[in-house]
Amino acid sequence: MPGVALLVFREVLEAALIISIVCAATRGVRGRGFYVAAGIALGLLGAIVVALGAGAIAELASGSGQELFNAGVLLAAVVMIGWHVVWMSRHARELARHMGAVGQAVKAGSSSLTLLLAVIALAVLREGSEVVLFLYSMAMGGIGAAGLIGGIALGVGCGVLLGFALYFGLLRIPLRHFFSATNAMLVLLAAGLASGAARFLLQANRLPALGEQLWDTSWLLSNGSLAGKTLGVLVGYDASPAGIQLAFYAVTLLVLLGGMRWAARPAAPARTEAASTRGVAPARP
Repeated sequence: MPGVALLVFREVLEAALIISIVCAATRGVRGRGFYVAAGIALGLLGAIVVALGAGAIAELASGSGQELFNAGVLLAAVVMIGWHVVWMSRHARELARHMGAVGQAVKAGSSSLTLLLAVIALAVLREGSEVVLFLYSMAMGGIGAAGLIGGIALGVGCGVLLGFALYFGLLRIPLRHFFSATNAMLVLLAAGLASGAARFLLQANRLPALGEQLWDTSWLLSNGSLAGKTLGVLVGYDASPAGIQLAFYAVTLLVLLGGMRWAARPAAPARTEAASTRGVAPARP
């Protein structure tokens, strides 16, 4: 049972952390619960389908199908998180002012919630399919039903509890800083996912390494440890990254920060038009 619990816990933790950040980032948006629940349900369904077809997926692309599939899932999540971050940069003021009833801003953001539903589904899909494969192999190895059920319950429970701890911790951030903090976490999350996608593409021999191992901090904090796994999700930590991973990480950071800066610019033409309709000359720059 301890082995099952540990494997399930590590996979559930990654999905739970992503879901917690997404839930915190959409604080106050009505209908969020439906999107989150639907994303989890779709992810679980997809995980079962992917696990059942894992053998066929792995054989694709000359045996690199699983790595390419994982990279595709991660890159899709990066794009969706990035779109939401840019949208949130434009509408954060409206959300902070109204929270419970954000009016047109929430209506305009319904597509953003749909994308976040997909992010949750992809997170659950990737981690859930690995859990199903682990459990299937352990069941074939002869582990008893009691050990399997007990390990699943313990692993899922601990992973979910840590996810809730992060969520309620984020809610304690003062409202005036809340959206800036959650946007920053989403940017780091997206950059870390992009780095992970680069690692899978490197394993599939689809990208140059640009340096096989720039450093190795496994002696201090390994990727498999609880802290390493958590930091890997939250900020993209890797104990022994290749150069291409850092390149993907840096490009994602720069693109998202640039997009946020662009989206947060005041709409100068709109102000000029409003001033002219009131008969007031627009202010000179």
